[in-house]
Amino acid sequence: MSRHIAWRPLQALLRSPRNAQPTKQKPPPQRNAPAKAPEPVVSTRDSVSAAPPSTRRTGGQLLRTYKPRTPGVRHLKRPINDHLWKGRPHRPLTFAKKGRGRGGRNNTGRVTVRHRGGGHKRRIRIVDFQRTAIGPHTVERIEHDPNRSAHIALVKSNKTDTLSYIIAAEGMRDGDVVESYRSGIPDKLIKEMGGTLDPGMLAAKTAVRGNCMPIKMVPIGMQVFNVGSRKGGAAVFCRSAGTYATISAKEENRKGVKEVVVRLQSGELRRVDPNACATIGVVSNPHFHFRQLGKAGRKRWMGIRPTVRGMAMNASDHPHGGGRGKSKGNKPPQSPWGTPAKSGYKTRKKRNVNKHMVRDRPRNQGKRRRTS
Repeated sequence: MSRHIAWRPLQALLRSPRNAQPTKQKPPPQRNAPAKAPEPVVSTRDSVSAAPPSTRRTGGQLLRTYKPRTPGVRHLKRPINDHLWKGRPHRPLTFAKKGRGRGGRNNTGRVTVRHRGGGHKRRIRIVDFQRTAIGPHTVERIEHDPNRSAHIALVKSNKTDTLSYIIAAEGMRDGDVVESYRSGIPDKLIKEMGGTLDPGMLAAKTAVRGNCMPIKMVPIGMQVFNVGSRKGGAAVFCRSAGTYATISAKEENRKGVKEVVVRLQSGELRRVDPNACATIGVVSNPHFHFRQLGKAGRKRWMGIRPTVRGMAMNASDHPHGGGRGKSKGNKPPQSPWGTPAKSGYKTRKKRNVNKHMVRDRPRNQGKRRRTS
C-alpha cells in the first residue's frame, strides 16, 4: 500500500515554535529620559547637495564622491577643497566675460576654433602675474576661479591695503604672509644679514612658499611656478594646477648669472633670463586632473561643445565621412582640412628654431618612429 505523506509548507515550518527566533523585549520607557533630537531634513532640490558626500581614496588620492541619487552624480568625483571661500569674488577685480567669448568665431563670424560655445556666464578675475608690488602681503582667502584650473588667493598689502589676486601655491592658507622681491631686496633684510649679501642666508630668508623673486635668487633644485621668460615680463610658464618647474643650472660669467636653465614638467630644458620672475612652490589644486565630471551636461556648462568623429560625418564635411557602414574610404587618418594626424607627421618649421631651448621634450611616448 502506498502511503500518502502530507508535506508541510515552508511557511508553516518557519512559523513553527521550533524555528522561532527569540524576540528581544523593549525596555520600559523612563519617566525623566531626555527628549530625542529630531533628524535633520535634507532638501532634495539639488542632486549634489542632497547626496551626502563621502571621502574615498582613488589611486592614492582623496576624492569626494556622492551617493547616486541621480545618474549624473553616480560617477561624479571632485578633489577635496574645503578651505575655499564660499562667497562671491571681489567685484572690483573682475569684469564680465559677456561679449568676449565669441564661441570660437573670429571678427567675420566664421568658426576658427571648433567645440566652443554656450556655457554658464562668468566673470574674469584679474590675476597679477607681474608681482611688482613691494612689501609684505597678507592672504585674505583662497578662492575658486572658474576660468582656470588653479586656485587664486586674494592678498592685501600691509602698507597700502591694496587688494589683488595671485595664483595660490599648494598649502597656502588665509593668514599667510607673502612678499615680492622683483623690485629689489629691502634694506631691512640687508641689515638683518649684517650689511652683506650672503647667497645662502638670502635664500633661507626669501625662498618661502608664495614669495616672488628674480629666478637668479632661487637655489638650484628648488621647485618654482609662475616662471617668466624675460626681464620685466609677466609669468608665462607653469601656471595651471599642480605644475612646477625645477631650477637645473645657472650659467655664470664675470658679471654674475648670465642665464638660468629650468626643467619644465614636459621634460623640456629651457633657458630663461636671470631677472625673470619665479614664485616658490607648486601651483595649488594638484588633484585637479583626477576629477570626473559625471555627465555630459557639466562639459556644456564649461562652454565645451561635443566632438564628433569624422567617420560619422558626411563626405562633404570630413575626409573620413560618407560610405556605407564604418569606412573612411581607404584614407590615412587626417584632419578635416587634409593634414595627416598620425604616423609622426611633423608640423613644426625647421627654420624657426627655438633659441632658448636646451633640450626638447621627449616625444612619441616610446612609440615607433616613422621610417619614411
